[in-house]
Amino acid sequence: MMTILRNLMQDVRYAVRQLQRAPVFAATAILTLGLAIGVSTSVFSVLDATIVRPLPYHDPDGIVSLRTTSDGYGQPASWMQYLDWRRNNATLSALAGWEVASANLETAGGADPVHAVYTTDNFFDVFQVKPLLGRTFETGEEQAGRNDVVVLSYEIWKQRFEGRQDAIGKTIRVDGKVNTIVGVMPAGFRYPLQTVNAIYRPFHLPTTRTSGRGEHFLPTVGRLKRGVSLEQAQADMTRVFKDLGRQYPDESANTVQVRSLAEATLGKTAAPLRVLTLAVLGVLLIGCVNLAGLLLARGVRRQREFGLRAAVGAGRARLARQLLTESAILSLIGAGAGVLVAAALLQAMRQLLIVSLARGADVQLNLPVLAATIAIALVTGIAAGVLPALRSSRVAPSLALRSGGSAGTSRGQNRLRSGMITLQVAVALGLLVCSGLLLRNLQALRSAELGFDPAKLMSEELFVTTANYQGRNLLTSFYQPLLDKVRQIPGVTSAGLINILPILESGNNSDITIVGHPPPPPHQELLAENRIVMPGALAAIGAHLVKGRWLDTSTDRQGGALAANVNEAFLRKFFAPGEEAVGRQIQWGPMKVNIVGVASDLRQNLSEPPLAEMDILAAQVPPEYVEQTLADMQLVIRTSLAPEAIAGPLRDALRSVDATVPFREPQTMHEVIAETLTFERLESWLFGIFAALALVLSLVGIYGMVHHEVEVRTREIGVRMALGSSRGRVVRNILTRVAVLMSAGVAVGWVLTLALRGVIASVVELNAAHDAFLLGALTLGLVAIGMLASVVPARNAASIDPMEALRNE
Repeated sequence: MMTILRNLMQDVRYAVRQLQRAPVFAATAILTLGLAIGVSTSVFSVLDATIVRPLPYHDPDGIVSLRTTSDGYGQPASWMQYLDWRRNNATLSALAGWEVASANLETAGGADPVHAVYTTDNFFDVFQVKPLLGRTFETGEEQAGRNDVVVLSYEIWKQRFEGRQDAIGKTIRVDGKVNTIVGVMPAGFRYPLQTVNAIYRPFHLPTTRTSGRGEHFLPTVGRLKRGVSLEQAQADMTRVFKDLGRQYPDESANTVQVRSLAEATLGKTAAPLRVLTLAVLGVLLIGCVNLAGLLLARGVRRQREFGLRAAVGAGRARLARQLLTESAILSLIGAGAGVLVAAALLQAMRQLLIVSLARGADVQLNLPVLAATIAIALVTGIAAGVLPALRSSRVAPSLALRSGGSAGTSRGQNRLRSGMITLQVAVALGLLVCSGLLLRNLQALRSAELGFDPAKLMSEELFVTTANYQGRNLLTSFYQPLLDKVRQIPGVTSAGLINILPILESGNNSDITIVGHPPPPPHQELLAENRIVMPGALAAIGAHLVKGRWLDTSTDRQGGALAANVNEAFLRKFFAPGEEAVGRQIQWGPMKVNIVGVASDLRQNLSEPPLAEMDILAAQVPPEYVEQTLADMQLVIRTSLAPEAIAGPLRDALRSVDATVPFREPQTMHEVIAETLTFERLESWLFGIFAALALVLSLVGIYGMVHHEVEVRTREIGVRMALGSSRGRVVRNILTRVAVLMSAGVAVGWVLTLALRGVIASVVELNAAHDAFLLGALTLGLVAIGMLASVVPARNAASIDPMEALRNE
């Protein structure tokens, strides 16, 4: 044992001395490993937080989410449907409903906006996480008179009560109402996972939301009974939906998918995150090949040294062990550099991660990630060092000592170098194709036709404590005075209010029919988006009137006939070509709504065409719906000045009307669009980083390969030039060889890319006919850059002095 340790220490000391004698080689190898491992480690941190690490609940595999759809729309449960699902299923021990909204947490200094998760009384039964302090909700605490209680998240408890144990039993004012704190959840608990700094409250629902089956607002989450599989739960819930469809024919178009909570949490991010694993392997492969090429080149230069050591008694195993020790040391130093690169990347991407991934806030470098980094570095370094070590250790001493300038010029070594370059180019091409297509898609979404001009358009979210307006008209007491003041701000050209901002998210949808049209086929729903507006909102955003008139408070009053503006997509869905819509009526639940005007389409979602939409005037919202509908509105402002010049006057206007309404920094519409595309930006950034790194490493490999060939073939080139070969011919021969290798790499790359087309399609669609120009440009660009990387060593070869080369040999 002591002998082994002594030999190991000798190998380490010798390896360190050798690396000190070759600082350029050591720096290049460490940088190559550091970049490859750093980028890979950052992605592994994302995968660890989002896929590998268990959800922060008891037995998370037993928690499921119900995804329900109708008419192609996602459609959560109504309150009555939720009660039916909860009562009639046989496979769930608990089924809870929830809804996230903004809330005003009031203090002596004003009100601060927080996330409020409103839940059914059995919500915490699903997650089975015990509170840190106090209790969670009791049965019946969603009922009026018993629901003025609140459970705090760990973050709110720390911020508001400085972690004091006596917080339980104290009261806080939420939305103007006194609530008693009954519990504090432990650190790490949150649901939905992207909702941080939250309070949890039992539902405070008016009868208008609980008495009908058409008010769809309630996402659901459940826990499987012990021993029940996901497939059994799916079959059971399908049965429940079919039974309810027979009882309520209008609901028979509803479908349900029972998903594990882990799958539901990942959502659209699942496939791209898994494909990133392939990208990680690709970059590691290129890094490994590059390092192997560096070690092979260095091994050729050291063949005389190995020959001498073998001649004086060093065995083949001893030489191989020495070289692998050098690789291991390079790997450990490269791992250290990789950790620094990963930390910098994660910090740069932190906000994108938090916004775009449900568990983005959990992404960090931790002990498992660091351990994996070291393991990946050692495996990569040793794997890259095995082949060079074996080749260098088996060279016969007599051959090494007399090979002179022929070292490294054997056919086998030439084939090996060629294979390495081909492999690097192939992988780099695949990553470039993915990255290019993603960037193209992102640009297409950014430049999508919105139906309005986002320039100099801004929005401010307003969440009003409606309890402060009991006995007063919210519109005339707050919103209209605020609008009047905002319109007087210098630089404001128009302003209005809408409950859900276009682009930011789709609106609520409802099942409607057109009065006078035949009813839809049995078991089919026809849905339309609906939004609440105040006069001027649609015009301020940028819609224009196609036909009829805009909604107007002087004509469309509270208690009068309901009026609506519909969009052109509504006409396409519900009316035949050429059929007149203005003057017709919409059957909306028990209410009839007169169509008074048709507006141009505003895009509700960047990734979908405009949806059928009807807009209702806020002044006509029935009193019983005011609190749930008008408490949270978006103020939209179009300006002639830079939007940031409006922020200060806007804050002053809001405070002068109601200082209890929290002021949030207004967003420009360009910022809203960027926020909407956060995941696409993250996706493009990650794949772009991989593609750029793969390209750089490949170019380094090509340059190194050509430079090494020139170095080991100096004598051959000198002989050829002495026999009359021109400098131009030397350059041509080298560039021709590089062109052949690049072509081979591109061919292999396209074979691999097409073979993995199904995998790539989960991230971005690959349409060769549609994207021919882009794909051709990426391919030719890669070849051109590769050729440029070989120009300098080719010119160096052409500048060799034949006589000097022969004398040196």
